Order: sequence, then structure tokens, then C-alpha cells
Amino acid sequence: MYSTDATEGVCRLRADRRVRWLSSGWCGGFREACAAYNVGVPEGWPEVDLDAYADSRRERAGFDAPGPTLFTGVDTRHARGARLNGVVCLATAGVSNPASLPMEPREAAEATARADSPDPPPASSNAPPNAPPDASSDDEPPGTVNVLLGAETPLTEGALASLLGVVVEAKTAALLAETGFPGTTTDAAVVGCPPGDDPDSFAGSATAVGGAARACVREAVRASLASRYAEDGWELPETVAAAEYGVVTDERAAVFELG
Repeated sequence: MYSTDATEGVCRLRADRRVRWLSSGWCGGFREACAAYNVGVPEGWPEVDLDAYADSRRERAGFDAPGPTLFTGVDTRHARGARLNGVVCLATAGVSNPASLPMEPREAAEATARADSPDPPPASSNAPPNAPPDASSDDEPPGTVNVLLGAETPLTEGALASLLGVVVEAKTAALLAETGFPGTTTDAAVVGCPPGDDPDSFAGSATAVGGAARACVREAVRASLASRYAEDGWELPETVAAAEYGVVTDERAAVFELG
């Protein structure tokens, strides 16, 4: 029930009927539509009216149906898809803005302080959610990891939320294996399914839909990474300090017992 295409820097995951989507990106939450989009944005992207920008890019690509939209600094020619057992996934992946979560944050903080760069990347930004960081130089363009996924199995709202968690988990596992980072500062995902009279209440990793989603995300994210870095000649950053952008969570939270 899903088809995929890309033109004019816009990737589309289209359903042959209206489906319920759940997005973790800009203007996220639940929404009913026939399609979801991943829009590639240029270097030095100045837009602040994301509604108008998304509409104009979709119309330029000839896609008339509105739907949840993600934004990426990764060229959409590196988008890759995967299918398995009624699940379809589209992904774009870049890690120029990695978000590291070390298990020994004190050591990470010391390593950051010793980094060659005198001006480490800021820990926060005023950019809109899922907006890639600005890049106005000839350095590697910023990237993010965006995933669009559609399932043919009708799911409850709670199960669709579980499926979003499965997708994020699979993205994290794939990135850790390929890059050593669990994600970037602007990752986002959209998942969708059709309505049904008897929707499934579960979509975790042990379910058929959850298992298929994990496999699709793994293959699509890894393939997009391979395309971007092999074809464009960029090197994967080994540390946050070696990347153009990124953050390290080097604070420690206070642990307490209940009771």
C-alpha cells in the first residue's frame, strides 16, 4: 500500500489511502494524511517559516498531498529504502552533528577540554526542532538521521507510539555499529499505519511488525550512510571534537531510591 519516490530534493513515502502518522519531528504528534516527507535543505538554510517552506518545496516537487515533514542537510540522492513483510522504510543519514552519551561522563568532559578546537560546538541551538545546523562554508554539509516508515498493519495509538520507539532503537543500534554515536542533535522519525476495525495493541520488537521495522531501519540507515560517505568522499568523525557540530552529554544526574 506504500510507494516511494524522490524529486527536487524531496523524498516521499506515499500511501494509497489516508493513514495515521506519528512524528517526532517539527510540528510532530499524530496526524492523518496520505503521505510523509523528508525535505533536503541547502547550506546556510535561513528559513524560519517552516510551514510555508515545506509547502513550497512539496509543490515544487509536484507533490500535492500535505503530510508530516522532516528536514535534513543530507542530499536526498543518498536516501535509501528497505521493505519487509508489509513495512517500508526511507532513511537519510549523516553524522556531522553527533550527539554522544558516554557512560563515563567525567572522562568525556576531560577529553572535550583537551580537544584541539578552542571553540567546541555549543550544547544548544535556537534552530527549530529537526532543523540541521547552519553550514555556510565549504566544509562537510551538516547531516541528520531521518526515518520515514509505513506499516500495513493497523495499530492503536499506543502501539503506533511503541513502533516509533522501535524505529528509534533500531536507528540507534545501526548508528552505534557504524559510527560509534547513538544519534545526532537533530534526528527525527515518522511512522504510519492504516486505520482498522481491530487494530493491534502491540508493536514491540517481538511482534511481526516491530521485527520488520527493525530490519528495515537497520538496512536503510546503513545503506544511506554508506552512500553519503563513500560516494561524496567524506570521512565519518571519530569523536564529537572532530565533527563540525555536535554535543557530548558529560553531566551526571543524581540517582535516588524510591520509598
